[in-house]
Amino acid sequence: MKIGIIGGGSIATFLLQSINVERTLPNSTVKSVLLRRPEVAEEWESRYGIDGYQDLNAFLDSGIDIVVEAATVQAVHEYAEKVIAKRKDLVIISVGALVDQTLYQNLREACRQNGTRITLPSGAIGGLDVIHSAYASGQLESVSLTTRKPPLSLIGREVETEEVVFEGTATEAISKFPKNINVAIVLSLAGLGSDKTTVKIVADPQATKNTHCIEATGAFGRMSIQLENDPMPSNPKTSYLAALSVLSSLKKKTEYISIG
Repeated sequence: MKIGIIGGGSIATFLLQSINVERTLPNSTVKSVLLRRPEVAEEWESRYGIDGYQDLNAFLDSGIDIVVEAATVQAVHEYAEKVIAKRKDLVIISVGALVDQTLYQNLREACRQNGTRITLPSGAIGGLDVIHSAYASGQLESVSLTTRKPPLSLIGREVETEEVVFEGTATEAISKFPKNINVAIVLSLAGLGSDKTTVKIVADPQATKNTHCIEATGAFGRMSIQLENDPMPSNPKTSYLAALSVLSSLKKKTEYISIG
């Protein structure tokens, strides 16, 4: 499998190191990367053996089988439909873009017409399989997410006691905290939708890690999962689990037997 990546941040670097250097995905390689800065492209060509591009069409025509968006919400709006039009499967990391229902429906229809698929990695949370299964059978009643983060990284200031900085729907959460709550969107897409998934965001002075607690109820029973996420060693603003979930999504593309 020949992989193309859009973006030059910490997750792109992690994938290049894991796939091209450590060879964690047999018979797979990152072949091409779409980058804004030519100097980064030149460095990565030497370090990772990739082809760097600044032009989208040249990137898509470079012999790649699948594209990983590892950039921004804006990049999804700008590039996603063009990737699908070239009949490339797409992995979207900046899932916050899909709160835009027009974009979501356009991408879904484009995939249907072109015979391609979009994968949304689970990111920094778990339990999506349970939620998706319950929703598929029409037996999902409620889904909530409570996120606790260190105050400085969340609101840019310290607090003496925990402070609820947001409580509402996933749709409202992503508009007010676009860099902090992408997990709410992938959670809502797996189940009841962004208008029916409730979110609470807490600035917790006792927190040293980002913590996500997911609760769901329905005819299946009750689910409660709590995850305490360690940051990536190379970037404390990015969850290590989020990066690993992208790698896992790519690995599933190469396996004959898939779990979940």
